[in-house]
Amino acid sequence: MSDAPVSPSVAVLLPCFNEEVTIGKVVRDFRAALPDAVVYVYDNNSTDRTAQIAREAGAVVRREPRQGKGNVIRAMFEDIDADVYVMADGDDTYPADAAPAMVAKVLEGYDMVIGDRLSSTYFQENKRPFHNFGNRLVRGSINHLFGAHVTDIMTGYRAFSFTFVKTYPVLSRGFEVETEMTIHSLNNNLRLYETPIRYRDRPAGSVSKLDTVGDGIRVMGTIFRMIREYKPLPFFGGLGLLVGLIGLALCGMVTAEFVGTGMVARFPTLIGAIMLVIVGLLLVSTGIILDVIAKNDRKAFLVEANTISYMRRGRR
Repeated sequence: MSDAPVSPSVAVLLPCFNEEVTIGKVVRDFRAALPDAVVYVYDNNSTDRTAQIAREAGAVVRREPRQGKGNVIRAMFEDIDADVYVMADGDDTYPADAAPAMVAKVLEGYDMVIGDRLSSTYFQENKRPFHNFGNRLVRGSINHLFGAHVTDIMTGYRAFSFTFVKTYPVLSRGFEVETEMTIHSLNNNLRLYETPIRYRDRPAGSVSKLDTVGDGIRVMGTIFRMIREYKPLPFFGGLGLLVGLIGLALCGMVTAEFVGTGMVARFPTLIGAIMLVIVGLLLVSTGIILDVIAKNDRKAFLVEANTISYMRRGRR
């Protein structure tokens, strides 16, 4: 009996909401690029013919009633088992022919492969200047805080390993989920690989679901929350240092007056200054405690990831 190697299973994940104009072409393109893959379309309460067209094009169609891209990705990651996952949008902005190379990189051992739009055609194709500004702002802030060099933080075109999918906690509900994925990967020192892709804007008749201001606020809120959770010492320590220095400066002013006059003329200022120093010390202490907890969480994540990888190998 021969021990022929088993071909890795590949799942293409397409979260969709009202994409009847493009979804048929997207499904056919991915089926042509990855003939052995299963294409899954998760319909997120569409009011058009998205589900019907996707099914006719050969996709496995499922429905996710919780509105929001993050909710759809959470359902996909829970439901589907595969060796490699390729995630894209149903709006035909990402080239399916880049998928085989992304799959190959995951099979080499990378946890997440990022389809980098910003190094190729994104700024020429995307006609929304605030989106371009937002991409640069998010990229700069995250790379600075995590000491990284990721070019495209918010791309929706990615490939994942089985271990990444089953250990990634999807907390965001909307389009900020891509930012959350990147921060999660950088915080846990996962193996990332970026490959430039040719981005193209939506075709005529296809309407974007993005809200530039609203989604931008949610993305920045996600960054703020995750920095607070993943980098608590710089966050709380920096805030505590600032508050404490203000308190010390006020104490210095009151002390200088006391040295010059022998009297403390501004007791409220002195009391407020002492309170600020105490608050600053408490914030620094909080940052130290939470930093220890965050490091223990990273250790627990590593153990969990190793366990899942071991169990996955044992089932093959």
